[in-house]
Amino acid sequence: MKKLYFLLPFIFLACKSSPTEVNQKSSKSSSKPLDITYKVKETEVSDFLKYLSSDELEGRETGTKGIEKAAVFLEDFFKKNNVNSYFKTYRDTLSNFKSPAYNIVGVLEGTDPELKKEFVVLSAHYDHIGLEKKQQADVINNGANDDASGVTAVAEMAKYFAETKSNKRSVLFVFFAGEEKGLLGSKSLAQKLKRQNFNLYAQLNIEMIGVPMKRDYLAYITGFDKSNMAEKINEYTGKKTIGFLPKEAEYKLFYRSDNYSFFEVFGKPCQSISTFDFENFDFYHHVSDEFKAMDIPHITSFVQEFLPAVTRIATTQTEEITMNK
Repeated sequence: MKKLYFLLPFIFLACKSSPTEVNQKSSKSSSKPLDITYKVKETEVSDFLKYLSSDELEGRETGTKGIEKAAVFLEDFFKKNNVNSYFKTYRDTLSNFKSPAYNIVGVLEGTDPELKKEFVVLSAHYDHIGLEKKQQADVINNGANDDASGVTAVAEMAKYFAETKSNKRSVLFVFFAGEEKGLLGSKSLAQKLKRQNFNLYAQLNIEMIGVPMKRDYLAYITGFDKSNMAEKINEYTGKKTIGFLPKEAEYKLFYRSDNYSFFEVFGKPCQSISTFDFENFDFYHHVSDEFKAMDIPHITSFVQEFLPAVTRIATTQTEEITMNK
């Protein structure tokens, strides 16, 4: 997650307090949730996340050797799972960074001759903040929660769609670089796609889902009231998957992750999903944001619960997710 300078004085207090929750909008399911037989495997989630947050990648700062290793790893994952490159290669060069840096972009074409012209974007940022400059025992900001956890979730969704071919719309899978530098990767790509008349339906960006919340819903969405996405996701899963987190609205997190770059350019429902609620994780932008702090069963069940939702988003005959007026 892009560094929230204005939050730092409040994070300690936020971790000590329990904000009053506002009940989300009620939603009656108009259709029975899909019965997904595909099973996400904990071992695959663990192996993927463990490498992406390993010391070998030295904190994945944009423009470094560490993030280059991460890029190769993500390219290999796409190749292995038969996810095609959207451009000539999987690498999309950032237009706004001084040294070579790349988003990693894959695509699965939709199976419907008309709906495949519309795109769903599933995304997360694979960069982090790299090495600490001051001398200390541990200098590697591994970024397991921020945002190797989100990348892992998107990768598992890519594998699911590649195996099941259940997407009538085309799905673009994007791993952004430069998020921690000011949303640079998403800004660069959104502008490029707009020039190509990219037909965006919706974007789900996944940000920091490595540990669960102690609430009566699985995750929260940024910009809760900007669209009906939360309501529709809950309809599609048949559960209270998404809730409203007051801290998200207070800190305006909608504007602080890669969803905002796409919303600003396309004006379509583009929102981030997270389980970092300022109470459940003490290591934001800290060297202790490591693999051992991650809850692998939670991440696995998170992806599993979202599969009916992302499937419906990628298959409904009409555009059911819309901006609120």
